[in-house]
Amino acid sequence: MTFRLTIDEPRWDESVRQATQHYPGVVPVIKGNGYGFGRGRLAALSARLGVDTVAVGTEAEAASVRMEFAGSIVVLEPLTLAELRRPSAQASYLIRTVAHAEVVRQLAQPGSPSPEVILELDSPVHRHGVPLSELPLLAAPLRELRLAGVAMHLPSEGDRHRVLESVYQALAALRKAGIVAGTFWVSHLTPPEQAEIQAAEPGLRIRPRVGTNLWLADRQAFTVTGTVLDVRQAPHGQAVGYRQRRVSGGCLVVVSGGTAHGVGLYSISARGGWAGVLKNAALGAARGAGWSPSPFSWAGHRLHFADVAHMQVSMLVVPAGVAPPRVGDELTCDVRMTVSTFDEVGLGSSARGRAARFPLAS
Repeated sequence: MTFRLTIDEPRWDESVRQATQHYPGVVPVIKGNGYGFGRGRLAALSARLGVDTVAVGTEAEAASVRMEFAGSIVVLEPLTLAELRRPSAQASYLIRTVAHAEVVRQLAQPGSPSPEVILELDSPVHRHGVPLSELPLLAAPLRELRLAGVAMHLPSEGDRHRVLESVYQALAALRKAGIVAGTFWVSHLTPPEQAEIQAAEPGLRIRPRVGTNLWLADRQAFTVTGTVLDVRQAPHGQAVGYRQRRVSGGCLVVVSGGTAHGVGLYSISARGGWAGVLKNAALGAARGAGWSPSPFSWAGHRLHFADVAHMQVSMLVVPAGVAPPRVGDELTCDVRMTVSTFDEVGLGSSARGRAARFPLAS
């Protein structure tokens, strides 16, 4: 039973290198499951790219990245008052994000820890960040800190004119408050948008934090497959699976890859409007009942689930008239890499049987 990721390593490396050229000053983001590749593998590739800084989502993720990367590591989650006294929060290679005025004031107190910090500003995402109206009151405390710059986490979609305007407003508010930004750490800027801001602010050092557009730039550089474990004629008119759905014709195929691997897990689209809401509701109902296309394909056909995805396997239906796979064959699987976990990772098309260098959990 194997749910496997196979990476064409030379092609993948080249795609990542080309992507870095589009983002001057790039800060590779290495968080969560390492975009399916594992944090250790991404950290090692970042070291080969020669970047001086990477970013992780949480402090807990930094240790596995540090094993393969010797530069600075930005922690994207905001530092809280409760964390200030923890020794791990003060590691010299960590750059912490500060997104609350009370944390800035506490860090400025004599005797407080003195980690290098980035001041996160509020943005149209409104996830966290210091409101621009509070900046005048923070100018003095910030002068007591080891300030590595300011940051904004921007929307990935929506009105881009409005997004860029929020950046210019933030930079103007910093100048008015007497805060020297120096370096601007930013997420979800396109290369043309970065160039536009750089032209308007020539003295500003821009550090784009990039994840998806870096690691997943070339979807043809890696493949995901599940091993066929069982094939049988669908019992005509009989109920199958946990949900006891009736099937009519075709073959039942059991393939490795289930919810523990990220198969069958869905998130609703961020794109709005009532049409999107209704579509997501319909898709959610169909997926909950097991009546939806699976991410697995065979012989040019996208196969449907015969049942809701199980924990480590999926039950699929190969329609009548299509020659079914045999036990031991592999079905390609189009997965969402950021929620996927693999039993095995191979390097290159001829890498079958080679051990993965990095633990899959790192």
